[in-house]
Amino acid sequence: MADSKRGIALTTLAVLFLLLAIEDFLKPFGRKEVPGTGIRTGIMFFGHLLQGRKAYVGLLVGAFLLVYAFAILRMTSYALTLAHIYGVYVVLNVVIFTFTSPSAKTQAEMIFGIVYRVLAIVGAWTAVILLQRRKRAGSKRSG
Repeated sequence: MADSKRGIALTTLAVLFLLLAIEDFLKPFGRKEVPGTGIRTGIMFFGHLLQGRKAYVGLLVGAFLLVYAFAILRMTSYALTLAHIYGVYVVLNVVIFTFTSPSAKTQAEMIFGIVYRVLAIVGAWTAVILLQRRKRAGSKRSG
């Protein structure tokens, strides 16, 4: 499919997924705690913070996001399938994390957590919706 069919929103989401992939690739090599903040680094995988050796799951998630980003950029036939998989993963990750993580210590942490969760879910499912629209638009033209 041509780039013009992808549009600016999908292009932006693909670039964001590419940046998330790079971040996830770096997770196994990051510090366990950001000095002076008490913030633990690692990868959140199905609601559990994985650090150290376990953070190598980040390489798998990063690889998935890399393939997904390029699938969107190239508008491949499997981009929508990957979008659904990632959308479900994000929702499950957020829901499980919400129930398994300790509550926020400050109001700022609570607000950040809510905003982050909303943006994660909205971003993941916006890609699904946009890819579905592109697929329907392509079906109407060819049918």
